[in-house]
Amino acid sequence: MKSGGKRLSGRQRHRSPLSGRSILSSGRSSVQAGASTPVVSDFAAAEFASAVARRVRTGQLTQVAAREAFEDLDVWLSGEVHRLQISSADVAATGGFVRRLDLNLRTPDAIHIAMCRRAGATLATFDMRLGEAAQVLGLMLA
Repeated sequence: MKSGGKRLSGRQRHRSPLSGRSILSSGRSSVQAGASTPVVSDFAAAEFASAVARRVRTGQLTQVAAREAFEDLDVWLSGEVHRLQISSADVAATGGFVRRLDLNLRTPDAIHIAMCRRAGATLATFDMRLGEAAQVLGLMLA
């Protein structure tokens, strides 16, 4: 990404949308903890990589741009972030969430909700369906 002809650093690029207080989740959602340190799930990082790779496969992104995105993510993740690993409890909770037919949740979204609940964090998302389901399940939205 560029701003005014100047390439932004990975940290600026990824932290600016939510003032640097979020969990990265494939550009759609994130989790905001009470502390100012961003929290990033391993699942979110994998989803981000999958989304970038899909854009390369569909011709929407060059391999060079994809490698830059991966590098930016790696730099950001190696900085001032707290890494949150998925747990078996998250997977178990996910199963319960997707069985709630009133929520219409897909597994990846349910995993984000489960991890957010376990972390005691606030969910920030651009996905309205995910946000609505999260609220029904008692999560706060940023």
